[in-house]
Amino acid sequence: MSDPAVGILMLVVFIFTILLGFPIAFTLIALSVMFGFYAVGDAIFPLLVQRAYNVMANDVLISVPLFLFMGYMIERSNILDRLFYSIQIALRRIPGSLAVATLATCALFATATGIVGAVVTLMGVLALPAMLKAGYEKRLATGVIAAGGCLGILIPPSIMLILYGAMAAESVVRLYAAALIPGLMLAGLYIVYVIGMAMLKPERAPPLPPEEGRLPVGRVVWMLLTSFVPLTVLILAVLGAILFGLATPHEAAGIGALGAIVLAVAYRAFTWTKLKEAVFLTGRATAMVCWLFVGSYIFASVFSLLGGHHVVEGWFTALDLEPWQFLVLTQLLIFLLGWPLEWTEIIVIFVPIFLPLLDNYGIDPVFFGVLVALNIQTSFLTPPMAMSAFYLKGVAPAGIELSHIFRGMLPFMTIVLLSLFILYQFPALALWLPGELYGVR
Repeated sequence: MSDPAVGILMLVVFIFTILLGFPIAFTLIALSVMFGFYAVGDAIFPLLVQRAYNVMANDVLISVPLFLFMGYMIERSNILDRLFYSIQIALRRIPGSLAVATLATCALFATATGIVGAVVTLMGVLALPAMLKAGYEKRLATGVIAAGGCLGILIPPSIMLILYGAMAAESVVRLYAAALIPGLMLAGLYIVYVIGMAMLKPERAPPLPPEEGRLPVGRVVWMLLTSFVPLTVLILAVLGAILFGLATPHEAAGIGALGAIVLAVAYRAFTWTKLKEAVFLTGRATAMVCWLFVGSYIFASVFSLLGGHHVVEGWFTALDLEPWQFLVLTQLLIFLLGWPLEWTEIIVIFVPIFLPLLDNYGIDPVFFGVLVALNIQTSFLTPPMAMSAFYLKGVAPAGIELSHIFRGMLPFMTIVLLSLFILYQFPALALWLPGELYGVR
């Protein structure tokens, strides 16, 4: 068997192994050592050490634990219930106000945390019973939460974009600027869909009774000032410092982490127990990310040594694709990979296979990264993995089945695909802001 064929075999074995449920990071390392020993003998062990050191010394990844800590602390600051209630009261005259408030809260909270499981779980506990009590259809109520909770994958400060930036050797700052407008566009389309559905089929999203939530204007303003404004100011301070060059991503993440502690103290929710929990969860998630990177780096090195990249490149070259056809094909592959795989597996294994080909087709890696981040929303919304559905099912009231959640997510997955099409047609949605802020490359 030729070396390139062995490289492809390594990729196939990896996919089969993770589908059996083995840990991704250690599967990557084990296969890399096995096939690397075949390729270069004992030299695979120094290569493993070198790659591990390179990952741990990567400045880009410093922001990962800081943003994670910021998210975990905000999650424990008891701000979400106040935030949801105040937005719900402020928007009560809008059709489908509970669902719109849920999406707005999801977008804001996902931006602050970037942790899909946390957002979906907390909103499932808080918003789902409120929508069901108000007479909302089960499919619509669950679909809103499952889709809205995934927005943190795309809207900065996204952990996924940090990982992509490290993989592609691209500026995280440019990626954040490029993802901002598409992320807000997707959230806006979700809200437009919900309002339209509430107007056309009010039985699916009944309006609130006139007497419910009727509070003096001053009271509503005070509720927003004490819930919506502090979190928004923190997020804008972090993103503004990054986008306008006032701080590097990890410096801004440090500001955000400190701001999250201040918020927890201000809301009288800070305890040493919660701090220890946040530190523990941050350490666990960061270790996972770092070992994923170590595994993916060594896996990509061995795959390249065996000539696997040349096989993939030759396959694409033989197809004689136009740039737009290459984009459609790669995004279709990522969409299909999202059915059985999680986003981390797609980012650390399959996206690096496509990255060396971008120059051949004249595609901006920043634009490609935003497309990938938008596309990966579907990996949370498509069975059988559909982690967003399983997070929600774990906290849903009795009577909510997975079938309700899956059917409720389908319209939102369609909106994601529509957003992808719009971004294909108008690349300036992603490239205009980084061009204005940092110049066209």
